[in-house]
Amino acid sequence: MVMAESEETTRKGPSSQPPPAASRRLTVWCKSLVFRGDGYAVFDDADGRMVFRVDNYGVGQGSDMALMDHAGRVLLTVRRRHRKMLSLMPETWEVYNGDVEGKVINGHSVYHHKAVDGEPHLVMTATKDLCSSSCTVSVLAVDKPGLYRLSWSRQEEWSRIYRCCSTGDNTLVAEVRRKLGGPEKTTLLGKDVLSLVVQPGMDHAITMAMLMISNSYR
Repeated sequence: MVMAESEETTRKGPSSQPPPAASRRLTVWCKSLVFRGDGYAVFDDADGRMVFRVDNYGVGQGSDMALMDHAGRVLLTVRRRHRKMLSLMPETWEVYNGDVEGKVINGHSVYHHKAVDGEPHLVMTATKDLCSSSCTVSVLAVDKPGLYRLSWSRQEEWSRIYRCCSTGDNTLVAEVRRKLGGPEKTTLLGKDVLSLVVQPGMDHAITMAMLMISNSYR
C-alpha cells in the first residue's frame, strides 16, 4: 500500500503543485457613479463585480481624491501638491491611508484623519519628471516598499508601471490601455474605458492610485 501511494504520487508529478498566480484584469471606467462628480469605477473582468470607486465632489486639480472599495470604505487619499507658477520644482503627489482631510497653512499641509486608528500615514509619494512623460513613485509603507516608475504615451494611449531594481532591470508590474470590445475583442471602446492588467504580487489599491496620478498628466 505504501509503495502504491508512492508510485501514484510520482506519477502525478507537477500536477500536485499549486498553479502559479495569474495576473488580474480590471476594467476602469473613468467616470464617477455620482451625478456631476469626477472619478472612476473599477470592475473585475472575472466576475464583473466592482472593486474600487473614486468620487471626487470637488472637481479640480486642487481636490483630494479618495480611493474606495466597493462598499464605500476609503482605502487611500490621493493629494496633489501644487507647484508655484513658473517654478522649476517638479510637481509632487502624496498618498495617505484611509480617509484624510487636509488644508494648507503657511505653505505646509495639515491633515486630519477621520478614522479612529490614529494619525494619517504616508504610504506613497510621486514626483513628475520635468520635460518627460514619466513619473517616479516611492512606495513607503506597504507589504513591498520600493521605487517604481510610471511611463505613458499619449499617442499610443497606454500607461505602464515598472518596479525599479538595483541592478537596473525594471520589471513591468501593471499596464493600462484602451479597452477592446465587440464579438472578437477588436473594437476600441470609448476613451474613458480602460483595461488594467496587474501582475501577481502587486498591490491593487496602490496600482490604482498610480493610475490616477498618471492620468492627471495626460
